[in-house]
Amino acid sequence: MSLERTERVSATIICFNEEATIREALESVKWCDEIVVVDSFSTDRTVEICREYTDRVFQREWPGFVEQKAFALSQVTTPWVLNLDADERVSPALRSEAETALGDPQADGYYVPRLVYYLGRWWWRGGWYPDYRLRLFRRDHAVWGGMDPHEKVVLRGRTLRLRGPLLHFTYRDTAAHIATINTFTGVAVRELRLRGRKASMRDLIVRPTWRFFRFYVLRRGFLEGIAGLFVAQTAAFYVFTKYAKLWESHRNAREEPGA
Repeated sequence: MSLERTERVSATIICFNEEATIREALESVKWCDEIVVVDSFSTDRTVEICREYTDRVFQREWPGFVEQKAFALSQVTTPWVLNLDADERVSPALRSEAETALGDPQADGYYVPRLVYYLGRWWWRGGWYPDYRLRLFRRDHAVWGGMDPHEKVVLRGRTLRLRGPLLHFTYRDTAAHIATINTFTGVAVRELRLRGRKASMRDLIVRPTWRFFRFYVLRRGFLEGIAGLFVAQTAAFYVFTKYAKLWESHRNAREEPGA
């Protein structure tokens, strides 16, 4: 038997040129008490669509994932926060569990499993599921941390897990997938360099190999046929590309005049 929700909750979304996906994301959280959207000056209809659902729409230059999500958190006026991206949806099962949890909270934050839809299927196996993320949490117990582009909530307090999935409509097609890898590895390299990180042979050989083995064998990607092979290969390629770009950036820096 579910409990009636007693705690107020805000949904937060950051976005840029997401007119193709943002409406479904907003529809999935319109049960929340508040929706806070932070847009990076979209040039399509994203902001127009968002304003159909909330007057809490902010436009702000893009400073990076961590800072943009931290700004969104700072605009929340309720005790609880539910964070999602523009290409994600709160499933009916997750909504039901979240509302029950907010009827009598037993924790300060809740991890939710993320279920990816890609290449015409739901990825219950193959590396991406359950991919637990801390997405429902007390506002005053949390800060955004991590390293771009893989930001995360840093929570002070107890956490539990929910079972209802957050639906992730990740890539439009394989071309978009490869483009995202190129973009995200570039962001990751900038962050790694700021931390003084350098690439090693282990990074270039062992890490990609392990990623492929984990996705294809341990997470049973081989059961998905060619699609499973593609996802495992691109997962390994992401890791290899990130460290190859890091190695290249240090080499280029050494070759600059006066270096």
